[in-house]
Amino acid sequence: MKLSTGELYTYLEDGVVEVFFRPAVEALGLSVEAQVRKLKSRSWAWTAQRAVQLPGDIQVRTHRVVDRKTLTMWLATINENNVPEEKRDQLVTFQKEAADALDRYWHEGGVVNHRATVEQLDELDRTVRRAREQAAVLAALRGIVDGAWLDARGRHVAAVALGMEPDIDLADRPLTVGEYLETRGLTGNSLRSLSPSFGKRVKALYRQKHGAEPSKVDRFIDGALRPVAAYTEAHRDLFDQAWLALLDTR
Repeated sequence: MKLSTGELYTYLEDGVVEVFFRPAVEALGLSVEAQVRKLKSRSWAWTAQRAVQLPGDIQVRTHRVVDRKTLTMWLATINENNVPEEKRDQLVTFQKEAADALDRYWHEGGVVNHRATVEQLDELDRTVRRAREQAAVLAALRGIVDGAWLDARGRHVAAVALGMEPDIDLADRPLTVGEYLETRGLTGNSLRSLSPSFGKRVKALYRQKHGAEPSKVDRFIDGALRPVAAYTEAHRDLFDQAWLALLDTR
């Protein structure tokens, strides 16, 4: 990504792409301190600090970082009138495209960036194929796995394949450790190695909040039916707390 004055620096943490915030803010002629305060007051924003030596620097320094979703949302919410005139056109162009994409997402079921690469389009195709495969597995599990979980999971799979937000009550929409970590950019060996310890963190937070163990449900893990903690989207705040705690220890 480029913002007026040049390329933004990014940082890879456990497969998650993070963007150094100061260069992005300064590229738009804004106050770094004011924008950091803004992020800290927004529920959609995620930010942290990393001790890194940037290219051209002679020592390790602490830098503010944000994830890609936070950067995109932040750019979309900047008041164009607070940006110097010579930098305004680029910001306005981005915000108009973002508004169009969001409108099409909610009202037409999805949108594809016209600049998407062949690899990105292939990934979309794989998402649809994966949804078909998951639907077939869910159908085969009727009478074996809890029916309420299957219904919620089926609606979730269908919504994801259609590029829509699943229309399921938060108390019913399943959320697994693996799915959550995938949204944080983890895949393959990184996801498999981190899942057990991350799951323990979430379970500890659940016990702390509810004073009891999470309920269990049978799900297929590595080809076998196993009892696992039955979390839903209503517990996402525990997953977020566990993720932030994990970042603080690294």
